[in-house]
Amino acid sequence: MFAIPSLLGLLLFMTPVNFGDGVTIPIAVMAGSVLDLLGGSATAVVTALVVFSAVTSLIVTLTKPRFITRHGFLNGLFNVSPIWLATRVIGGVFVAMTFFGYGSELIMGELTGAFVLNDLLPILLSVFIFAGLLLPLLTSFGLLEMLGAVFTKVMRPLFGLPGRSAVDCAASWLGDGSVGILMTSKQYEQGFYTQREAAVVGTTFSAVSISFSLVVIAQVDLMHMFTWFYLAVCLAGIAAAIIVPRLPPLCWKKDELIDGSTRESNEEVLPEGHTTLSYGLQCALNRAEKIRSVNSVLKEGAQNAVDMVLGVLPVVMAIGTAALMVAEYTSIFNVLGAPFVPLLELLHIPEAVKASETMVIGFADMFIPAILAAEIDSEMTRFVIAAMSVTQLIYMSEVGALLLGSKIPVKIWELFVIFILRTLVTLPVIAGVAHLIF
Repeated sequence: MFAIPSLLGLLLFMTPVNFGDGVTIPIAVMAGSVLDLLGGSATAVVTALVVFSAVTSLIVTLTKPRFITRHGFLNGLFNVSPIWLATRVIGGVFVAMTFFGYGSELIMGELTGAFVLNDLLPILLSVFIFAGLLLPLLTSFGLLEMLGAVFTKVMRPLFGLPGRSAVDCAASWLGDGSVGILMTSKQYEQGFYTQREAAVVGTTFSAVSISFSLVVIAQVDLMHMFTWFYLAVCLAGIAAAIIVPRLPPLCWKKDELIDGSTRESNEEVLPEGHTTLSYGLQCALNRAEKIRSVNSVLKEGAQNAVDMVLGVLPVVMAIGTAALMVAEYTSIFNVLGAPFVPLLELLHIPEAVKASETMVIGFADMFIPAILAAEIDSEMTRFVIAAMSVTQLIYMSEVGALLLGSKIPVKIWELFVIFILRTLVTLPVIAGVAHLIF
């Protein structure tokens, strides 16, 4: 009961496999097959789901029908707070305007609403379906309990996190950041993370996958330097993971569970007579013993998938489109990037003014800096911008919107502050690697 589902979960979520032109994980291959199956109808399916979520949430929140409010899961899914209701309705309006091509070009343009609808939401839909359904393989059969005991001596001193978070981190770095956020949110809801731990894991380790990193480095025409690029990303990511959680606003988060209680102080203390491995195995078997039926696991997986599809896709459409509108039609990000010119010059980065324009715009979408960097002549500058865009990690067209749409306790201003802190911490590390190789 412990070993077989857990090994299957590791295989699906965390085992790198060669597929097509790059390296990915089996869950991403499965998601891609669904995307291929849907073909041109993917955007229509996404539009229908987002509009359904917006309309149903509006009706349920205003009328509160008893058959919904008496059902815990459905009530939590559709009976939402005013701010999330407004976000879902805006997402529904944006997606309908974009799909039917009716309304302002600012909203439905190729670089705003059309980008989110056509390029991002179908991928998220396919990932959410399989990740949600199969996530219990990682979370419900004892694997996290096992690894939690084994990795506590590494994760707690370095990052101030429980050992079980190592699985979330690995799933993000090897697979997909959205999978990591889904895992983190569910672990927080189930009482395994405190508010601080959930916020730290969600904003620190939900990196883009190796396969998407290949897309970024290819965009700046430096594919031949991928090994150095990924080394710089890993070094900078580790530095940010050690430093940023110890600074505000993450260090201000309470060490309380979702219900307001505190974790038992001796929870991670190794009992006498046990090694970390033997204690981890005992914890895992205790967890696996609680599984009473296959139906309960299937139900949990189905609820995970429905919650992410109907709860998060509208948020991504609303916030992602709004962020891209700001990036595309205003100069706000260019103005915010100007203060980075002296820092870039201090680090001896060529074409510092052009590079500064990409420093903050990644908050809207992480691929925009790589697109802008393609026009820069200096290979060193393109290298730095590409690595920065990955290690900044928080971008509102996906990761930021997913975090805000989840139960993880973060606010949008906190995400922006964390984004800036990550930029300040990772830039010197990446610049240092760049000076070694150029």
